[in-house]
Amino acid sequence: MFEWMAWTTPVAVFFICIALMLAGMTIWEIKSPTTLRRGFLPLETTRGDRLFIGLLAAAYVNLAFVGVSSRLGLALGMEAEPSIWISFVVSMGLLGLIVQKG
Repeated sequence: MFEWMAWTTPVAVFFICIALMLAGMTIWEIKSPTTLRRGFLPLETTRGDRLFIGLLAAAYVNLAFVGVSSRLGLALGMEAEPSIWISFVVSMGLLGLIVQKG
């Protein structure tokens, strides 16, 4: 069923984190409905809005890293490409920042 996708450990962890966040946010929303608030994003958002924006940002960070990792490895004189875990940590940090402060 999922043969079309390159399921590596970082990819699986990324999607498991997304599924856990969605489940957690659903439970949190049921127990404590959200209200609109304004953070550093230029619009009023709810928790769900910030999660969606953060997930989009995380996906773009991962895609950008995949796109530049081979060139980055060559530029830094590395024998192998940089680990995808770097982009995972950066994207989850960005996601957390957007959800918390956005």
